[in-house]
Amino acid sequence: MGRHSPTDGRAAHRSPVLILSLLLVVALVGWLSFDLLRDKLGASDCDSVTSLSVAAAPDIAPVLTQVGKDALESGEECYDVRVIARESAAVAESVAVSDGTDPPDVWVPESAMWLQRAQSNGAWQTPVKGTPIASSPVVMAVTDDVAGQFGWPAARPSWTQLFETPAVTEAMGFPDPARDPVGTATLFAITESAGTDSVALTATMRKLSANTVTEAAELFLRLPGSTSSLPPLSAFPATETAVLRHNVKQSPTKLVAVYADTAPPSLDYPFVVLPGTADAKRAVAERFLTRLLSSSAAELLGAAGFRGANGAMLRDRSQDKRVIGETLPPVPLPDSGEVDKVLNEWAGVNLSARIQVLLDVSGSMAERVPGTDKTRMSVTLDAAELGIRLFKPSTKIGLWIFSTNLAGDQDYRELLPVRPVAEHLANNGIATVRSIEKQTKGATGLYDSTLAAYRSARQNWEPGRINLVLVMTDGKNEDPKGISRDQLLADLAGLVDAKRPIPIIGIGVGPDIDVAELKAITDATGGETFSTPDPTKIIDIFYRALSKLLCQPPACKPAPGN
Repeated sequence: MGRHSPTDGRAAHRSPVLILSLLLVVALVGWLSFDLLRDKLGASDCDSVTSLSVAAAPDIAPVLTQVGKDALESGEECYDVRVIARESAAVAESVAVSDGTDPPDVWVPESAMWLQRAQSNGAWQTPVKGTPIASSPVVMAVTDDVAGQFGWPAARPSWTQLFETPAVTEAMGFPDPARDPVGTATLFAITESAGTDSVALTATMRKLSANTVTEAAELFLRLPGSTSSLPPLSAFPATETAVLRHNVKQSPTKLVAVYADTAPPSLDYPFVVLPGTADAKRAVAERFLTRLLSSSAAELLGAAGFRGANGAMLRDRSQDKRVIGETLPPVPLPDSGEVDKVLNEWAGVNLSARIQVLLDVSGSMAERVPGTDKTRMSVTLDAAELGIRLFKPSTKIGLWIFSTNLAGDQDYRELLPVRPVAEHLANNGIATVRSIEKQTKGATGLYDSTLAAYRSARQNWEPGRINLVLVMTDGKNEDPKGISRDQLLADLAGLVDAKRPIPIIGIGVGPDIDVAELKAITDATGGETFSTPDPTKIIDIFYRALSKLLCQPPACKPAPGN
């Protein structure tokens, strides 16, 4: 230690000199920077400089920064653009409820969806629209191996081919549509493709939920050949821009952009001067926008992988067989009501639930369905089995059967206790359900059974889940010894709790259904009735109900009493 003391002493003795030297360097750098800025602004005879703050989506922020820098260095402008790269979700929240940061003068999110979200959060009362400065179509990014299965590069695969191939959908990732406009746009595409086929829509959404991620970057980190410990993904929705940028990296796995036949909403990068921005800064923002729409800015946007606001490719990419170079006019985002609807459908399919099923096993369920070799019970069980397999493994389901006098004077009895779907599937739950196909007898004790099931659901209500009672029947109440309809409705009204909703969903099948009766029961709890006189349509009806039943207040509609 003693030998090092002189050295330590000299270092301590020199520290004031070092500190003064550092201060001198800082001062010189500051003076030179100010002098450089003064010279540049002086060349344009600027008496003052207006600072314009811009919050921009991270993927386009560097382009805006460069355009602002070029404007300053040109000597033609008297403003300084300060671009902050910030996730649009965070900006949408902060302009509605301050997070302590200064609000920007201008906002450039990647999609108009965020403007809708900000408004719905209370940021402003009237719709705010911006001027698109770029665009990027939403594509399916697939590996060369996947694209090759469908004839690429000689032929380009379609979205339909991808979604109809189980091996592809099993390894398909998906960005959370509640957080990423790419995911939202994809939901619109698959909804359009499904049309009125609610079975296909529900099945596709369920498949996508298996590999849904919160951040789009996670999808690229799980490509084949990556170091991720998670299962590899070989297809997922992305922007064309993201595909282009990925392919220039030193990645062992390149991607091919697959374009939808009916294009989903594009990313449109709206330039928005926010309400509350001072008039002087509004004038500056207009001048900056003019530069962003100039040919010089178009070159920067093209180099960064963006298309023009009109959908034109801004750089010649005719030699790149992984994208298409033709102009793709941007597809606008539907209004906020349609966006909320598709997101509610997604949320419904993917939230876990607690479902008490009440299944009619009265004698009429043994009747043959015209034109088939099946009974009403058989086609109903077909629908129930398919439905069980589509629910999330964590969703809890219990099954009661009912007719009249199933257990002494009681019209109902438990067949399956309320357990997670995964547990039912592992313990031959499907076989248990199928076992009742030959046990149809008696009349329809609808009222007593419905009230008992609802009381059980109320007593066992679970927070964090969508709680439901699902009634499947082919007739109307036929139990003269049971409670009346008026008594049932009055008792249900007394059990309804707006803070702990349990809607009854009624599915009526066959020509003997009393739709008015079933609707009165479901309406009393804030539920809904689905019916068809044709038993062969049970699966369609079941899935139409499924797409709606897993959506609770306040997302879909008010609960009774609200």
